[in-house]
Amino acid sequence: MKFIVPSFKTALVLTATLLAASVAQAQITTPQPSPKATVSQRVGLTDVTITYSRPSVKNRTVFGDSTTKAVVAYGKRWRTGANATTSIKFSDDVTVEGKKVAAGEYGLYTIPGKTAWTIVLNKSLKQGADVAGFKNAEDVARFTVKPYKLGAKVETFTVTFADLTPATANVALEWETTGAKFKIVSDVDSKVLAQIDEKVTKNASPSATDLAGAAVYYYDNNKDLKQALAWIEKANATDPKFWNVNTEAKIRLRMKDYKGAIAAAERSKKLALAATPANTEYAKMDDELLAEAKKMGK
Repeated sequence: MKFIVPSFKTALVLTATLLAASVAQAQITTPQPSPKATVSQRVGLTDVTITYSRPSVKNRTVFGDSTTKAVVAYGKRWRTGANATTSIKFSDDVTVEGKKVAAGEYGLYTIPGKTAWTIVLNKSLKQGADVAGFKNAEDVARFTVKPYKLGAKVETFTVTFADLTPATANVALEWETTGAKFKIVSDVDSKVLAQIDEKVTKNASPSATDLAGAAVYYYDNNKDLKQALAWIEKANATDPKFWNVNTEAKIRLRMKDYKGAIAAAERSKKLALAATPANTEYAKMDDELLAEAKKMGK
């Protein structure tokens, strides 16, 4: 049998490969000092996602001027967290503090100050700690907000969604004893109206669910009550549900049709109590509506 002796170069490459594999296998994964986090919130009909890393105070001064040796110096651009660039992603076009922002993902940078913070959304997602390489020309929105003092110390930098409404939310940035917020507004109205136009207005046979949904939206947003009443009457004529008949009663009450409101509320209560199981909560709401209609109709 003939043996082939490997060359010195071949043996060296083989040894290096084995050593590299051994080192790779021996690597230990440990927790990061500033762990990565992701927070998401549906604002109106828009999904908003923020990805960031969370540094901790660790007995340091977080925000301050150059004399305090602060972690984040006043007037200096900050990546709004640690490690990689903090990002904010919108599934649809939104308005952020009055600025129109197209759907997409952006770097979230801040310039903290003692009495004002500048918040910047920028196209760059790769700056990381290199905030000196930041390009203002790539800004998509820039605005100023007032910071506020927290009631309790926040040890680890935290981003949350607060003050939610059907179309808005505030993004709160909080660390140590300082917080700052900025407002996101989702264009809900145009999207809902487009759905109503497609599924109700232009649909020859809209479902009772869509008719009721359109009526509720018009009622909740102070739109054409006559149209809302027409839709809810049509829904209740084909498939009367106690919650939809209650909506009819509320619409009639706002239109000052007290007699019609009383009749609808009584019908809603009867349907609610006849349900399996009986819905006493709606029956109670109907009683309250009846009392109000009778009082106002005197």
